[in-house]
Amino acid sequence: MLIRLKNPTVIQFTLFISIFYVAVFNIPFFRIVQIGIEKQGEVDPLFIATIPIFLIFALSFIFSLFSVKYLLKPFFIGVTLLSSCVFFAAQQYGVVFDYGMIENTLQTNSAEAFTYINFSSVVNFLLTGLLPSYLILKLNIRYKPVLTELLYKFAFMLLMLVGIGVIGFFYYQNYVSFGRNNDELKRFIIPTYVLGSIAKYTNINYLQTPLEYKQIGLDAVNETQDTNKKPNLVVMVLGETARSMNYEYYGYDKSTNTYTKPYGLTAFMNTTSCGTATAVSVPCMFSNMSRKDYDAREAKAQDGVMDVLQHGGIQLLWLDNDSGCKGVCDRVPHLIVKLDNDSKLCNGQYCFDQVLLNELDKALAELKHKDSLLVLHIIGSHGPTYYLRYPEEHRQFSSDCQRSDIQNCSDKELMNTYDNTILYTDYIVAQVIEKLMSEQERYDTGMIYVSDHGESLGEKGMYLHGAPYAIAPDEQIHIPMLTWFSDDFAAENNLDLTCLKAKARVGGFSHDNIFDSLLGIMNIKSEVYDKRLDIFSSCRLPK
Repeated sequence: MLIRLKNPTVIQFTLFISIFYVAVFNIPFFRIVQIGIEKQGEVDPLFIATIPIFLIFALSFIFSLFSVKYLLKPFFIGVTLLSSCVFFAAQQYGVVFDYGMIENTLQTNSAEAFTYINFSSVVNFLLTGLLPSYLILKLNIRYKPVLTELLYKFAFMLLMLVGIGVIGFFYYQNYVSFGRNNDELKRFIIPTYVLGSIAKYTNINYLQTPLEYKQIGLDAVNETQDTNKKPNLVVMVLGETARSMNYEYYGYDKSTNTYTKPYGLTAFMNTTSCGTATAVSVPCMFSNMSRKDYDAREAKAQDGVMDVLQHGGIQLLWLDNDSGCKGVCDRVPHLIVKLDNDSKLCNGQYCFDQVLLNELDKALAELKHKDSLLVLHIIGSHGPTYYLRYPEEHRQFSSDCQRSDIQNCSDKELMNTYDNTILYTDYIVAQVIEKLMSEQERYDTGMIYVSDHGESLGEKGMYLHGAPYAIAPDEQIHIPMLTWFSDDFAAENNLDLTCLKAKARVGGFSHDNIFDSLLGIMNIKSEVYDKRLDIFSSCRLPK
């Protein structure tokens, strides 16, 4: 037996590695199976016993397609290294690598990527990635003559299909019923789901013919541009990874909104995101597509709301301290904060969001006297290194989780760390309002804050974000949305703030409202504007 392990045939290798993948990499999958069993109550134990066998048969069949001389070792080493990383993310954080997560991962900058490296992840990669890959490399696999090898392979694959067929014959209804009740199961099968997601991403972004770029809203006109009143100045603070349930405004029992409370902000209840990751939510919310109709490829190939505002003569500037604007600001003036600048707020890997306040000061000093929208894209509450998102003097809640392997912190420590990021964001928003108030001699001012998505902090065994929307928990999709408008802004723009607060209490908004609400509040008239989706429209008094 030992000799066979050292010098396996192709079929033996395929079977061995299939068993290894099922026994190790698919532990997260079986955890979901266990949850499904507990939810369902009575389940045939023999059916449950067939699940790992079925998975071994299925992976063996698929792996046989790649168990070819000269391809075998490179393929399985590569897939094993990838599976090791996916396994750790799924096991420790409950992350699923669907299309959206692949997109989000590939758009992650190096500084952000390094935050996921810690003792636990390194040990996992050594034991489940590098060590198996080294063993595969050193194996002396015995190949038969080509025709003989093909016959054996065909017989083996046929046997696997027969095994799958036998299980299906006896337990087909069980699999259909269990699968329907636990749709997320397929997303946790390693490596098939992640490989399918990579193939889908590659096809859409690299193999398909790019769509012809489409400009929209070219008829955009600023309805107030010829008036003699003060120009409008709105600052939109685009949050990162903030969930509404940790906001005092939404009933949270900790003081996470201390800084903005004096300004009487309007908090919009029950607001949801377009996606569960920045790479999806940001381009989606600035597009004129709804969440249900959103198509990333199509959104890339047409104007978003920033472009339409620019068509309408609004002065624009995007200031970014996160992972970029995901294409939203490509055609308008923008600035990405340099992580290696001389500011004490940056250390070469990240910057505290206060650095954007300095950039905002410069931008305000250079603005032309016309209607303007400035976007501050903050790093906010981006994990897992939440403790790196706020300076020491803003470490209000302690003890906190001063590490990146957050699953090894206590619930209290993790929550304190996250709450510190929310409180620090509240400080940033308050400072933005202060700066806008100081500009009221020159401008009628307003502020809009909205987060891109939420975050899981251990609830149901899930951490971070990026879950497929169909199975995403409330923690990842319920987000804060806040507004502040000066009295002059409200008066000059016929905005009834009492009406707006009443509307906000009813809530039920989403990122679907952002496109039209920005056009509406900046008084842009265009064929692409839909008044029904404008949050502010029903509270605008007749002129």
